[in-house]
Order: sequence, then C-alpha cells, then structure tokens
Amino acid sequence: MSLQAFVSRRVTTPEGIRGAAILVEGERIRAVVSPDRIPADGYRIHDFGDVAILPGLIDSHVHINDPGRTEWEGFETATRAAAAGGYTLLVDMPLNCLPATTTVAALEAKRKAARGKCRVDWAAWGGVVHDNQGEVEALAAAGVRGFKCFLINPGIDGFTMVTEPQLRAALPHVARTGLPLLVHAELPGPIDKATDALVNADWNCYSTYLQSRPDGAEVAAIRLMLSLCREYGFRLHIVHLSTSHALGELRVARAEGFPVSVETCPHYLHLSAEAIAKGATLSKCAPPIRSRENREKLWEALGDGTIDLVVTDHSPCPPAMKRLAEGNFRTAWGGIASLSVALPLMWAEASRRGFTLLDLARWMAEAPAQLAGCEMRKGRIAPGYDADFVVFDSDDEFTVTEDRLHYRHPVSPYLGETLLGVVKATYLRGSPVFAEGEFPGEPRGREYVANARVRSTP
Repeated sequence: MSLQAFVSRRVTTPEGIRGAAILVEGERIRAVVSPDRIPADGYRIHDFGDVAILPGLIDSHVHINDPGRTEWEGFETATRAAAAGGYTLLVDMPLNCLPATTTVAALEAKRKAARGKCRVDWAAWGGVVHDNQGEVEALAAAGVRGFKCFLINPGIDGFTMVTEPQLRAALPHVARTGLPLLVHAELPGPIDKATDALVNADWNCYSTYLQSRPDGAEVAAIRLMLSLCREYGFRLHIVHLSTSHALGELRVARAEGFPVSVETCPHYLHLSAEAIAKGATLSKCAPPIRSRENREKLWEALGDGTIDLVVTDHSPCPPAMKRLAEGNFRTAWGGIASLSVALPLMWAEASRRGFTLLDLARWMAEAPAQLAGCEMRKGRIAPGYDADFVVFDSDDEFTVTEDRLHYRHPVSPYLGETLLGVVKATYLRGSPVFAEGEFPGEPRGREYVANARVRSTP
C-alpha cells in the first residue's frame, strides 16, 4: 500500500487552516498531523509550501448529458473539466440525457455510458416526472442520491414538469426513501403572464428576458414547496436560488426546523443584470441573473447560513443553441458551463467580501457532500476520508481563455476575465487527476452509490 504525505502551511481542515501534513495510506487519509510528525520511513512527501490544500470539491448540480446527448457534453469531457477545476465528485442531473434518469433501466444505461470515461468520481440523481411515481423507491434502492423535479417546463424532450397533484402522488414515496427532493422552483403562471405582456419587446435586450422570469415565480414556487414539506415531511432542497425575495420565508422555515436546504451558483454571485450586454446570450440561464443589489443579498445569505452551498449548474450545449449570431434571449438555450473556473470565480468574489478558504470548503465541498449523502467519505480533509484534494494557489491570477475550460464546447461568459486563484493540482483518492495543465494516467473515477460504498466503473 502506498504511503504519501501532502504538506502545506495552509491545509484547510474542519478545525481551521493550519500548517499540516496529510498522511495518506492507499486511497484514504490516515491522519492529519503537524509537518514535524511525518513518519521517518516509507512516506513519499509532496510539499506545496504556502500553496493551499482544500478538500476536493463536490458539485451536486451538473448536467453531464450522457448517454444520448454527448454532443453537448459527456462523462469524458465533463469529468476532465471537473478535475481541472478542483472537483473530485460530480452528481449528475437526471435530465438532458436520453433516456432521462427516471427509471432503474435508465440509471443502468447511464452507468454503462460512464464506464472507463471518468476522471473524477460521480453519482446520479433520479428524476420525478409526471408519471413515474412508482419508480421512485426502486430508483432509491438502485443507488440514486435523491430526486430532481421541475415545477415548470424544463424545455427539453424526455423530462416533464410536475403539477401539484402529481407531486402529491410522488411525495409519500420520496419521504419513505429519506432522500432529498431537489426542486427547480419557478411556477409557470407568473412567467406566462409576464411573457404575454412583452409581445412587442426587444428580445435582444437582457432586460426583456429578466422581466419574463419575475422574482414572484420563484417566491410562489418556494412557498408551495415549503407548504408541501410541512405536510409530507420530506427533505426539500431548493436548487439554484436566484432571487433574494425568497430569503425571508426560507429563514423562517429553517428557524422552525424544516428539513430544507438551499443552493446558489457562481453566476448569480458574480454577474449582474446591469452588466449583461445586448445579445450576450452566453449569460442566459434560468432562473435569471438578477440585479447587483439582489446579488449582494445572496452573499449576505451565504454568510448567515440561509444559503448552504454553491454549485455550478454546469449546463452546456452546442454553441449554435446559444444563438450567438442573432443574440436572441428568447430562443437561446439557458445554461452556463463553469466547471473549470468556478473555484477561482468564487474566490475572486468571496475574498474581497472578507470570506476565507474555510468558507469555500464549506460551501463547495462539505455542504454538497451532506446533500448527496456522502459526507462520511467526501468533502473534508480528515482521518478516514477519501484522499481527495485540490492544491490551490489563492494568490495567483489568470485570464480565462478557451484552453483553460476543458469541457466539450469552450464557450463562456467569463472569457477574457481575470480571476483570482489557480488550481495547481487535483488528487482523487491519493492519485493526481490534474497537475499543471495535464491529466495524468487513465480515467479512474468511480460511481459513489447510495450505500456509501464506491461502486467501480472500470
């Protein structure tokens, strides 16, 4: 069994940032000790000096689009981009792939598609759609980490939205599994009404798109889900929160002990509606990027714990679907890909607001691990955990260029921006999967399944 010691003067542990040596036996962390306590014999030492070591990041909101739409992304390119971004585990959303992950057979098709292609570990969410209530418990038994549903048409063939009656049919099954239900929280009524009022508007202007997805659509959806959470007692998770208008009700629900958690995304914490140029459809996502004032309130909610975690909602597509030439926000695909740059993007914003690497480790590793049910093996630098690390030079800067993106289609609203922090290396279970711009070795990622054991996908 290989013995390694990873040393830095800034190791991010649950107890704080400190000088430490991470002692690794095989694929697991044996101990975290002071550097002068590395055993004398047998350990290969990796000394990173002042460069920080963080736990491997976990992204619990990724659209890998495999099988069926690998021309959009795929396990090979998504996990490559993840390794370059410091991620060591991705949890794949059940839509955008064909078939959607709404049956056990579809889950098995996804496992087959992943075999031999993954640079990092992965897991799967199952889907709740209009007619698969009878599949929910079988999917849980087969190893999904939880379930995703849409309260509005997701705009993709193969995955349907759910109405309140359809939700009520599924929720007893979800509650029995004990797994979380992840909800795209927008209701169609307010959006349809707002869109109808924009009949003569210019859809090349971002302000038109923003008006078509009002805050009220999110607030009403979250209010509905909190009511159903009270009634059925299931674990509720609100995905990609974009509006600060819902924070008050979420704070009240959490104070009352509701089993509810909340995520937001780097694009909501970095971009702002005022700065999105006419025709800049690379910045289209749903829910939409809102105002600077709204953005700062999201940061406050991260600080006070109302928002638990930050995930990418990596949602790539072929560039033609972004309608870059015509710049039409109505017809362009809504999604932003950011797996390779999310950590420096977040650090650039968080550091200037007084947050630390400990905060990033909590938002981007520990809390997503808890959501996905792998918190006993992933998300921390601590004894017994997988030896998953990201070596991060938090003082270095770089300019975002296409060659740094690594996912299938190198388009991004961040191209040309200078970001703070450079991922120098990523280690998965003790082995390097990204180092100084290269991807050493063969793909060694595995599926992390619901029984908290790692399932091999050779």
